[in-house]
Amino acid sequence: MEVMFDRVAGLDVGKDSVTVCVRTPGPRGGRRSETRTFKTMFGSLRVMRDWLLEAGVSIAAMESTSTYWKPPFYCLEEVMVVWLLNAAHMKAVPGRKSDVRDAEWIAQLLEHGLLAPSFVPPPEIRRLRMLTRYRVQLMGDRRRDIVRLELMLEDASIKLSSVASSLKTVSARAMLTAMINGESDPLRLADLAKGRMRRKIPDLAQALTGHFDANHARLARSMLRRLDLVEQALAELDAVIAEACQPWRHQIELLQTIPGVGAKVAETIVAETGADMTRFPTAAHLAAWAGVAPAMNESAGRESPAGKRHGNKWLTAMLVEAAGSVGRMHGKNYLAAQHARLTRRRGMGRAQVAVAHSILVTSYWMLKPDEAHTRRLIAQLERLGHTVIIDPAA
Repeated sequence: MEVMFDRVAGLDVGKDSVTVCVRTPGPRGGRRSETRTFKTMFGSLRVMRDWLLEAGVSIAAMESTSTYWKPPFYCLEEVMVVWLLNAAHMKAVPGRKSDVRDAEWIAQLLEHGLLAPSFVPPPEIRRLRMLTRYRVQLMGDRRRDIVRLELMLEDASIKLSSVASSLKTVSARAMLTAMINGESDPLRLADLAKGRMRRKIPDLAQALTGHFDANHARLARSMLRRLDLVEQALAELDAVIAEACQPWRHQIELLQTIPGVGAKVAETIVAETGADMTRFPTAAHLAAWAGVAPAMNESAGRESPAGKRHGNKWLTAMLVEAAGSVGRMHGKNYLAAQHARLTRRRGMGRAQVAVAHSILVTSYWMLKPDEAHTRRLIAQLERLGHTVIIDPAA
């Protein structure tokens, strides 16, 4: 089999150590292997890098093992080409993988050009991605804490969440604070409602009748304190992300013109895709990478659907959330009409994935270099009666 890369390295990465196999030209046209193991401490990784440079290695590859791949990847990317590999893709290549060490197997596949690298964004996008993903985790913590608070109130027969739209509202928070401070009269508690909630005072009085005791009060105080800390962390993180997104402010403003796409969704699209659509040959490639395109299995000329693809769960979750917002617009735009039409035919879940796909495809064309601006100029010239012919080579 033809050798595509003369000097390669395969890395089998673990938490505490990394095994490296270097494959270089040997005598009489053969290949020579040398394997060493290094600790994953920063100093040891620099020794590994120096060894690879001395061996003349120009390209290295490693599996995406949890987050353990990041230190060796970041150490090597400054001096050579580094490929991050999907483990499932490697297993699809026939070979005696169980009979050889992982590092040597990766090196052998790499030197023959049998591997394809995964997308790893540049450092500035990775830093932004770390911030946006942490925000998603904090938002998840907030949701879980609210659910815990609701379950605790159910234990006390307090049905506040059945009347109030959310336990985060000003009215709900005032009632909970009063209950923690010892107020037990349902009418007095209901009278703390503000704004439109005052219309529901009779229902609130019934919902606030229960057996909320001192133990419930201690738990509620602790849960509300934790919620306050999460809210404070989210506010601080939003400010940090807004500052970090300044280089992509124009792209984020463009994305927010898509129905359902707010600032958080737009920032996530930029953080996960890098806002550089030249990495994806077509919008279909981007949709497949993100995991919002349908999978398809073909055998003997027959195609059968295989559900949704596995992809970028962070991006997919935000796109589906944006699709849910579109579904509440009730036909005010194309995406809302698409959501309503597909919901009737295929159900809510599939409709949201389809609208998420449409949002991502729209984002692709918006962020494709000069594409949106070019089309706007063409439309203006055609409205003036001109026939426009685009010559990219000119």
